[in-house]
Amino acid sequence: MTETRETEAEGAARHTVDAPHDEIGPPDGPVRRPRRRRAVRTAAATGGAALLAAAVAATAIGVGGEGGTAVAVRTPPATATVERTTLTETKEVDGTLGYGDTATVTGRGQGTITWLPAPGATITRGRAVYSADADRVPLLYGVTPLYRILQNGIEGRDVRMLEQNLAKLGYDGFTVDDEFTWATREAVEEWQDDLGLKVTGQIAPGDVVVHDGPLRIAELKAALGGQAAGPVLTYTGTTREVTIPLDVADQHLVRKGIKASVELPDGATVQGTVTSVGKVATETTTQDETTTTVDVVVSVRDDGELKTYDTAPVDVTIVSAKREDVLVVPVGALVALAEGGYGVQVVEGPATRYVAVETGMFADGKVEVTGVDEDATVVVPS
Repeated sequence: MTETRETEAEGAARHTVDAPHDEIGPPDGPVRRPRRRRAVRTAAATGGAALLAAAVAATAIGVGGEGGTAVAVRTPPATATVERTTLTETKEVDGTLGYGDTATVTGRGQGTITWLPAPGATITRGRAVYSADADRVPLLYGVTPLYRILQNGIEGRDVRMLEQNLAKLGYDGFTVDDEFTWATREAVEEWQDDLGLKVTGQIAPGDVVVHDGPLRIAELKAALGGQAAGPVLTYTGTTREVTIPLDVADQHLVRKGIKASVELPDGATVQGTVTSVGKVATETTTQDETTTTVDVVVSVRDDGELKTYDTAPVDVTIVSAKREDVLVVPVGALVALAEGGYGVQVVEGPATRYVAVETGMFADGKVEVTGVDEDATVVVPS
């Protein structure tokens, strides 16, 4: 009796086992057919993102003794080199380029509007946001809006904000603190005189506009000759921003400070940074499909590429994770081991051996591995 059987080593190297075609059995007895062994398909996932390594499909292989078991094989169908690189995990999402949220300037309630800036103009500290009865209403930088008359004897953070701005504009003779003193009054009088305003030595709500930095005029709400009451104009900050309605299922991929790449409609790319991740979820229903999103804001560097667009739809690639200086192999090079875990089939001259590896991050069709030498050649089954 002659039995035709493929060796275990050959079956492992080929990742599948082919049953022989010869029938086996005694000449005068019933015919027996060898049982076909089934290949075990294994899916690898990483980081809770359920990234399936569908290419990992292998018969469970036993590594054997220390260093793996060498087996003679035919020339591998495809190979790859274990390389050292930076592995980056990204997420592509849609966003809208703009200047962020708008705010409204309300007139001081009296007088006639005699000057307005042009939409798109940038206003900096000390410059007029608009004029009423030829009196300028200047911009001061701060986060505390005026809600009372600032005059001698008043104390508080709004006083400090005023004094900080006066100092930045070049006025001195006072201490920047929370107290409005006679020295503060003298600086205010000098400032008012330089602006051509009525010299009172005090600042009332409506006399200035307070914003946390330079502002950009978005839209005019009033006209020259109109009354300085009600909405006068709307404005935004000057930082270019991309707003992304991110699905809450992907919220774990982003955090403040991570990098992003923004592709503009003309194909140009600019770099940005995530500056905020919203904590309020919004539910939207379109064509019987409901999505729940949070707003993610990416600030982008205006290096000249953005000047063509005030607003525009853009494609954003967020770098959610990065592993530098790691060894990687194609995901398809992984094989499932009988002992558990994964290994790779290392080519050594005319033979190969299976080596157990520890896997790390998966990205771009590659996987981080430890336990195998850099520049080693591994089999990538077809």
